[in-house]
Amino acid sequence: MTMMNAKETIQAGKAILGIEFGSTRIKAVLVDEQNKPIAQGDYEWENQLVDGLWTYNIDEIWHGLQTCYANLRKAVGQQYGCDICQLAAIGFSAMMHGYMAFNEKAEILVPFRTWRNTNTGKAAAELSALFNYNIPLRWSISHLYQCILEDAPHVKDIKYLTTLAGYVHWQLTGHFVLGVGDASGMIPVDPETKTYDATMVDKFDKLVAPKGYSWHLLDILPRVLVAGQDAGTLTAEGAKCIDPSGTLQAGCPLCPPEGDAGTGMVATNAVKQRTGNVSAGTSSFSMIVLEKPLSKPYEKIDMVTTPDGSLVAMVHCNNCTSDINAWVGLFKEYQQLLGVPIDMNELYTRLFNKALEGDADCGGLISYNYVSGEPVTGLAEGRPLFVRSANDKFTLANFMRAHLYGAIGVLKIGNDILLKEEGVKVDRITGHGGYFKTKGVGQRMLAAALNSPISVMETAGEGGAWGIALLAAYLIHNNGMTLADYLEQVVFAGNTGVSIAPTADDVEGFNRYIERYSRGLAIEQSAVDNK
Repeated sequence: MTMMNAKETIQAGKAILGIEFGSTRIKAVLVDEQNKPIAQGDYEWENQLVDGLWTYNIDEIWHGLQTCYANLRKAVGQQYGCDICQLAAIGFSAMMHGYMAFNEKAEILVPFRTWRNTNTGKAAAELSALFNYNIPLRWSISHLYQCILEDAPHVKDIKYLTTLAGYVHWQLTGHFVLGVGDASGMIPVDPETKTYDATMVDKFDKLVAPKGYSWHLLDILPRVLVAGQDAGTLTAEGAKCIDPSGTLQAGCPLCPPEGDAGTGMVATNAVKQRTGNVSAGTSSFSMIVLEKPLSKPYEKIDMVTTPDGSLVAMVHCNNCTSDINAWVGLFKEYQQLLGVPIDMNELYTRLFNKALEGDADCGGLISYNYVSGEPVTGLAEGRPLFVRSANDKFTLANFMRAHLYGAIGVLKIGNDILLKEEGVKVDRITGHGGYFKTKGVGQRMLAAALNSPISVMETAGEGGAWGIALLAAYLIHNNGMTLADYLEQVVFAGNTGVSIAPTADDVEGFNRYIERYSRGLAIEQSAVDNK
């Protein structure tokens, strides 16, 4: 699309806006009628540790939204010489899970508790046993029940319980709803009914009945919607919440608010059954869309859904590239010591490519990238470790390869359950995130880990804000198509990216590496226990 066509789209009110509240950045993406990004804005923020719990101040949510949108307007003005007055549709997404509880006046009862909090161990364990279903620490139902176990006084006053995306959408439209993917991270969703699992809801209500609360669970949870359903329109008050200048007009439709996992699936065209994606950056997670439920619950596997309600097996890892970044920083210091000019992109590229020269099993070297704890492998805390024995092949190539393997080691352990024990079939897995930035390297490592071809698409770098913009576009342009068909035929038009298949040597080498890695977890545990 030419600059003039983009300008005409904006002025005609045909552009679509997607905004995602990430952990470190709020990002806005404006797309045209062909779903191509034409302008972006953002706002950096960070969570705060208040009274031992990770939170974002409620005022900061709105300040961040307004600043992000103002930066988008500024970009539009600079690029196209016009302003945003009307939009065709809007979508909001945010980090999933957590705890936002409000009273009947829509006043927040306790500070927003994010997914990062791990104070819910007792609640999650009891609910997992009650439901016979893995309920992670970060899920909203774990937070709620933990508050109940602690006899928190605010619980009796709860009128609304939602996620960050659901809260923002509610305030902008007056509709207390949630997309099914985000809802599946509050309490399990039944993929047949595409709403909260009725049996689990009933069990929960009976469990807490002795407390005598005036509410039942369904009274306080948002109504669940699937992609393409009406989720309300932007009110005049809502428009002012986004754009205090008053330039943005009310009345445009909003798609159901979604979580960041769902928008990642959309942005990588991975909502169809037998497809999946891997997001690998500071943390990592994989999402595999299932043809049928797993045979039993697994503590290492979270069950969520796509934005259109298909069941998804999720492996969530707290750590990925942070330890690699620390080591690259050390090499940077060495270059500075020698007086060598530094280009960080070139440094990463050279070191990542050097890993391709290493032995398939890293010559015996092992890396544990545990900056923080890792629930999948049972570590409550983390200690980054590099481990070798005297006879291992200690070369730069093996060193870098060991760290690239280590960054996705936990991901492999979780996915081995799906691919080997459960026999889950996957036709296409798409990778996105910083781990894949150096062309071909991260792809090859992940292909070896999962013994599956891995694709990477250029558009995956647009991220979740683009993903929620696509869901907003689907709301008004789907013409009766399923979400999977809309993405396949309209948005991606058959583009599945560049694929790399695993080699037998790489697969065998990674398997040898992960055997040593698994045995060596006792070393990691000892480091946690003795420091």
